[in-house]
Amino acid sequence: ETRERKQKLSKEMAEKATRELEKMQLQEKAEIKYKEWLKKKRAEEAEKKKKEMEKEKAREAELQEKRARSEKIFKEWLQNARNKPQPAFHGSGFPHGKSTGLY
Repeated sequence: ETRERKQKLSKEMAEKATRELEKMQLQEKAEIKYKEWLKKKRAEEAEKKKKEMEKEKAREAELQEKRARSEKIFKEWLQNARNKPQPAFHGSGFPHGKSTGLY
């Protein structure tokens, strides 16, 4: 009877040890998978950040080009406005195009 009890106890201990071992192996696998997932996620985030930076740079370059073009057009308009002849006053003898007192 004591031998059976010892065998039963040793069998339970062996089963418990195998369950613990399986549990540890499963935990190690889960940890490895988590690390792989985390690595992949960080790589994706880095790629996303890189793309956003490229878009921002492209937008800044486009804005700079637009400003330069607008400034050039404004300077040309300013130059042309200086060279345009002034409008002639009305030739009806009125100073500054308005009548002076008597009709």
